[in-house]
Amino acid sequence: MNAIDTAIGFSQGFTTNHMTFVSEPISGAELSVGSGFKAKSFRASDIGEGMDPLVMVDHYVMTEPTFGAHPHAGMSAVSLLFEDSEGLFHNRDSLGNDFDLQPGDLYWFSAGSGAVHDESPRENARTHGLQVFVNVPQTRRFVSPASLLVRSKDMPMINSTHYRVKVALGESNGVRGAASPSTPMTILDGTIQTGGRFSHKSAANRGIWVQSVKGSLDVVVGETARHLAVGQAVAIKTDGSAEISIRNASGKPVHFALFEGAQINESYIQDGPFVMGSLEQISDIKAAYEAGQLGGI
Repeated sequence: MNAIDTAIGFSQGFTTNHMTFVSEPISGAELSVGSGFKAKSFRASDIGEGMDPLVMVDHYVMTEPTFGAHPHAGMSAVSLLFEDSEGLFHNRDSLGNDFDLQPGDLYWFSAGSGAVHDESPRENARTHGLQVFVNVPQTRRFVSPASLLVRSKDMPMINSTHYRVKVALGESNGVRGAASPSTPMTILDGTIQTGGRFSHKSAANRGIWVQSVKGSLDVVVGETARHLAVGQAVAIKTDGSAEISIRNASGKPVHFALFEGAQINESYIQDGPFVMGSLEQISDIKAAYEAGQLGGI
């Protein structure tokens, strides 16, 4: 998906030794496109370097085809579907993939040097999930495109009487899921019961994004605590390892998502579906797309 088309540029980086940065709760902006796409949208252009390596997060519901086939380059587009989605989400791209995502699935589309992509709900479907743009180092912007599909049934589970957490990607609490085909990352999709707590220990030099999908929760990092209302998120950066504790602060089960990725710490330019190191590279990739060099569906 591509819901923005404004070029932005800034430096991502947080270099204070032995420091952990925890943002205030972030509410995101309301976004709607046509009659079939509504989202809470979070942009690094608004939030700043604390979001590194994420460029964009859309928490969305999509009920009809909206964006059509569109290009990506210099980044990865990651789709995490939640289990309360209804029906099938049709995925096609210029790598030759043509399949349906099911509720709970994850699809990682590493665009690299450029590719074309299209996702849309099948008839009478309701897709609920996160669409995330993930940055890559400049040295990897022009690698060959690649993709990874992880079915919900193949995601290992961390279970207790207080929580149920799917390891959609990466590793947590000694449980290992599929590996990212690009930027090193862990993605968790979890539910915590009333009064419960789940903890995740990050690797060093990571950016962490915790989002309340349903219900209110507390996120605690060291001596810093943030209370998230439903739909809010918090961005965390640490140059060492850190333990992120997520507590159910409501009287009902809460649903959260956690993304932990290797920090990039480089300046970049985003222009809609393209993420590059300079305006010249943005111009070049746009010309390549117009010339049909990114392939088609």
